[in-house]
Amino acid sequence: MTGSEGRDFPTVAELEAQERRLVLPRFTYDDAWELGSLLVQLSRERGAPVAIDIRRGAQQLFHCALPGSSADNDAWIDRKRRVVERYGASSFLVGTRCRAKGTTFEDSARLDPDRYAAHGGSFPIAVEGAGVVGSVTVSGLPQEEDHALVVQALERLLSRTQEDAAQR
Repeated sequence: MTGSEGRDFPTVAELEAQERRLVLPRFTYDDAWELGSLLVQLSRERGAPVAIDIRRGAQQLFHCALPGSSADNDAWIDRKRRVVERYGASSFLVGTRCRAKGTTFEDSARLDPDRYAAHGGSFPIAVEGAGVVGSVTVSGLPQEEDHALVVQALERLLSRTQEDAAQR
């Protein structure tokens, strides 16, 4: 699928597969710190002007604003995070499902666009046996890049937590 900017976006099936694959065995305060630190490291390596937010339920466990980000990024974080909280799916997947049906999120959801944005960058934190327990959100890059950055960090965290479990 191609976005309005002419770039290729992942398909609904690809995004759904990411969500099935990226289920953590646990999500502790230390895991939130590790995930946030991974995102900061990856963002700094790219020189990405992003803001990062990690939550478990209503509690913010991690927030960082890197050089070049602004308060607008925090507003985008809130809007994308609300989509994850409402739909239990990544903000990019929700928006992509709408585009695949030939509509927009704004038209199909009929939610206040000042409060909800189905743009890439917010991903559900799912735990085995518990389901979605929180969200991780990045804002500051084009939506597919925000999404890809979050996925990359979650893949690394999942790999580390699986290694830790295997060593026990």
